[in-house]
Amino acid sequence: MTGAILRTERLILRPWRDTDREPFAALNADPEVRRYFPTVQTRAESDASADFLSGQFAISEYGPWAVEVPGQIPFAGFVGIWRVAFDEPASARVEIGWRLGRACWGRGYATEAARAALAFGFGPGGLDEIVAFVVPANRASRAVMDRIGLRQDPDGDFDHPRVTEGHPLRRHHLYRLRRAEWTPPAKSPYTRQG
Repeated sequence: MTGAILRTERLILRPWRDTDREPFAALNADPEVRRYFPTVQTRAESDASADFLSGQFAISEYGPWAVEVPGQIPFAGFVGIWRVAFDEPASARVEIGWRLGRACWGRGYATEAARAALAFGFGPGGLDEIVAFVVPANRASRAVMDRIGLRQDPDGDFDHPRVTEGHPLRRHHLYRLRRAEWTPPAKSPYTRQG
């Protein structure tokens, strides 16, 4: 299956290319980008992450799209929606997430791309609910979740199963948005190419 290509006002959200691996590895080796993850990633770990993320387009026309700033940044990071990759409490759900390089922080790119991903998920994707989870200290990501309409579900907060017990980043807040609660924008936040 080939992933959809979405164009927002300033961005292109597209399936991954082999040329994205090197800038993705640099992003994953940056301690500031990985501040709310247990560790930075080696090149091999980053390539394995890229395989997982890009592989989502083999099972759906949506996934964690590579983000491009046309004419400026060929690979800024990723934003998108995909099936949660671990067991309960969030299994069989679709999550929204993002990771952008520091040069792209503070420009509204994550919010712009996430709005397009939500609209695609609730529209052509046919999803009934989209979730997100975040370390409580990650205020920047929590602000994006608030801006795009997700709300924290305190009863859903959980210890991330892929973070070792006792690690200070293990606890996560669960955010969610159901299609019935979502207010579609007056104008679509994206145009579809392909």
